[in-house]
Amino acid sequence: MRDDDLDAAFSALADPARRAIVARLSRSSATVNELAEPFTITKQAVSKHIQVLEQAGLITRTRDGQRRPCHLDPAALEALTGWIDTYRLEAERQYRRLDGVLATLKDQHSKDQP
Repeated sequence: MRDDDLDAAFSALADPARRAIVARLSRSSATVNELAEPFTITKQAVSKHIQVLEQAGLITRTRDGQRRPCHLDPAALEALTGWIDTYRLEAERQYRRLDGVLATLKDQHSKDQP
């Protein structure tokens, strides 16, 4: 994923309403009206949130007759997860090395104690 794509995706997910929309779409596709139901904001505001998510590549919209359902793009979420996992795995390797060093120091300390 390019840096610009990451910036757009993480920026889109920084908003709690957009995260709630993503959570809702993870269960099934939905229209703007269906997505707007639990919110106290206007449908226009929900539409703007959807546009941000769509521009970030996290959701898509299709046409089904009169309906325009929104769909979560699992590939986009997978790309974000992959980016995060790269750094998570490196941090875990460093912590395992530190755990090994600490265990060695602890063993040496306990051997030095009378």
